[in-house]
Amino acid sequence: METILFKHVDVPDINRLGVYRENDGYEALRKTVTEMAPADVTKEVGDSGLAGRGGAGFPTGRKWSFIPKGILPTYLVINADESEPGAFKDRELMERNPHQLLEGVAIASYAIGCRKAFIYIRGEYLYIGEILDQAIAEATVAGCLGTNIFASGYSIEIVVHRGAGAYICGEESALLDSLEGYRGFPRLRPPFPAVKGLYNQPTVINNVETIANVPFIIHKGPAAFRAHGTEGSPGTKVCSISGPVNRPGNYEVDLGTPFRVLLDDLAGGMKSGKKLKAYIPGGASAPMLPGTDEYIDVPMSYEGYRDAGSSLGSASFILIPDDVCILRAQLRISEFFAHESCGKCIPCREGTPWLAKTVSRIERGEGREEDLPLLLDICDNILGRSFCALGDFSTSNIVASIKYFFDEYEEHISRGRCPYGPPLAAAAGHAAS
Repeated sequence: METILFKHVDVPDINRLGVYRENDGYEALRKTVTEMAPADVTKEVGDSGLAGRGGAGFPTGRKWSFIPKGILPTYLVINADESEPGAFKDRELMERNPHQLLEGVAIASYAIGCRKAFIYIRGEYLYIGEILDQAIAEATVAGCLGTNIFASGYSIEIVVHRGAGAYICGEESALLDSLEGYRGFPRLRPPFPAVKGLYNQPTVINNVETIANVPFIIHKGPAAFRAHGTEGSPGTKVCSISGPVNRPGNYEVDLGTPFRVLLDDLAGGMKSGKKLKAYIPGGASAPMLPGTDEYIDVPMSYEGYRDAGSSLGSASFILIPDDVCILRAQLRISEFFAHESCGKCIPCREGTPWLAKTVSRIERGEGREEDLPLLLDICDNILGRSFCALGDFSTSNIVASIKYFFDEYEEHISRGRCPYGPPLAAAAGHAAS
């Protein structure tokens, strides 16, 4: 299977500038700053159909086009705050081929008239930040970044900024607050970042994987990019797959490839004869789906998972085998969102811990018949009423798990215990709350 982002990932020392340039590295940037107008770059990216790879799937060229003309400074911010449970694709892209990302950052910066770009990286990715800093220094000395790159008159400074580990800072406006030195709280929109973003200036925020695709598009052209994927979802997608499979990891596939190919052919199938009970296609924020043939054969595309009642999101596939209690899996997800809620709005601040406590009560055998309607009612009062999408995300798997595994919830309540063994809190060696 031909790849775009992982094409050179196994080339020895591809993270070094010399080796990267031997493999056509920075040629797309040279072409951009010496032969193309900024508007032409935006048009090429728009024509390619590249959509945001961080989860939202918004058209990248269109996002760039929202930047107002003539207002300076303009900023580009790369969201490398990869904190979604199950997601680890950006880490590999930055670690193994940092110059691919940096070249994309420079091209995107040129397109929107930006002279200073930021890579906001998850604080726990300390060593990745060091890799990026080294790559920036290397490229600057060689004239590929910094002042007057390729003697074109265009200059770009790229700064790596380390976050402090808050999941909410993956939300773009909270990320901007954090980047400015404040506590990461989501902002009221409008105004949107394209009009009033970092330091109240026009700002584009893109994901690592999104920007890493840009050099290929400029170097090979939009048609080459569209040769991959589907009409509605052009290009490839790096998919992270975790759980009891024989070869967990990151795999780049054409969008539209059936999930079964990722599961069986690339990840080597389920481990130790286990069967797939359910899976979450887009990290903890996407609704889970049953592990039946109907859902295993869903094409991995934005429209494919939308039609299946879920979301491709960041393509972070979390697998739940048949010997794992759905409520235990759900409890971990609910506890995550309760812990990561920033507390700014009441529906999310009060609703997420209420969800976690209710699921915990059912899981440890103390559930009541009225708990299932209660869970759905809490979700109803969070959905669409929270300040940002985190609240909505916290409800996705509650609703989906009750829809597809209602009998398992009922069994916990009727038996007064978890049929899969001791409650999660007891199994983990701490008291249940």
